[in-house]
Amino acid sequence: MVTTAAGGPTVRRIMVGLELRRMRESCGITREAAGYVIRGSESKISRLELGRVGFKPRDILDLLTFYGVHDDATRDALLALAKEANSPGWWHTYDDVLPGWFQTYVGLEESAQLIRGYEVQFIPGLLQTEDYARAVTLSGAPGLSAEETERRVRLRMTRQLALDRPNPPALWIVLDEGALRRPMGDRQVMRGQLTRLIQLVDRPDVTLQVMPFRFGAHAGDGGAFSILRFPEPDVPDIVYIEQLASALYLDKPEQVERYAEAINRLTVNSHPPDRTADMLSKVLAQI
Repeated sequence: MVTTAAGGPTVRRIMVGLELRRMRESCGITREAAGYVIRGSESKISRLELGRVGFKPRDILDLLTFYGVHDDATRDALLALAKEANSPGWWHTYDDVLPGWFQTYVGLEESAQLIRGYEVQFIPGLLQTEDYARAVTLSGAPGLSAEETERRVRLRMTRQLALDRPNPPALWIVLDEGALRRPMGDRQVMRGQLTRLIQLVDRPDVTLQVMPFRFGAHAGDGGAFSILRFPEPDVPDIVYIEQLASALYLDKPEQVERYAEAINRLTVNSHPPDRTADMLSKVLAQI
């Protein structure tokens, strides 16, 4: 049965893909055979089923017919969901400064109900001040023009509007102590950022913890990652791992479980949330 999605277009694409995969598998049809029907390849069917690309109505109709789905209500519902999935999100107005591999993450972030993550190098984008975001942007790409720099900063600030909507995503972030102490910009920028984090600690939808240097080796030694959970029960949790010029999106249950275990261990081994404000205040006093 096709259901509607409350999230943004990225999650809708995932839901259409999941439904198409369920229908194909219930018929025992291979991806290669399905690809032939829509004049494509096995890899095209894989991308469609993963929600990585948009949908053509003709492809949807041809696949539904091939899968033996002739009920008008089911066909119309999936076509309507696919049409919504093809609608551009607000972030597409930033295509000039937003890499394609990161567009997917912004769409997922927009629809997430819960975001858990561990950060080593930087304060996460959803929690950055404007000055800190500008400093991070310039450190990563010092040759940017002033206009492009400000576009990237504005994109990050626009992402943060999700925290002020009626039903914001819950954030549970573990920050490595290094992310708090690594200078970004000048002293004033760092003081402003730490002050912002202290203010965020009081929000009911934000949980911050700090992994101290003194703990030594821990479950997050492999690097930063985020786990996104969605209100739609059919959409799996997705692990996001950012690389220098690309990103990984993991959704296989065994992969997600491994990272879920890591974040659970990090939350146990880090300073408890009720000590975060004191920890942040101590670092702030040393700047």
